[in-house]
Amino acid sequence: HVQLVESGGGSAQAGGSLKLSCESSGYRLSSSVCVGWFRQAPGKGREGVASIRNGGTTTNYASSVKGRFTISQDNARNTVYLQMDNLKPEDTAMYYCGVNLVEGSCAVESAIDLWGKGTQVTVS
Repeated sequence: HVQLVESGGGSAQAGGSLKLSCESSGYRLSSSVCVGWFRQAPGKGREGVASIRNGGTTTNYASSVKGRFTISQDNARNTVYLQMDNLKPEDTAMYYCGVNLVEGSCAVESAIDLWGKGTQVTVS
């Protein structure tokens, strides 16, 4: 049974930090095309935040988080992380990780084949 499980969400003050984890079971993330972090705020669509590919050597970020968030991949732990620093209230959202198994990018929702259930981040 393949599943992604996110953790590490919670509440933080503006300017603070949180580190999210996305652990895969039943599937090796190093075999994926890419892994992406997305977020969805109430009343808004799901937007791509950061993605990682090539076994963790290539990363991309949305302009809104560039310089503040860092995505990384630990293949030994089969986990992708999202380090979030200098958090802002507008970062408040449900955060999801997703995997592209076939081809394409991890920057758009439609390209994702497998999703986790999400973890809530609230910044005040």
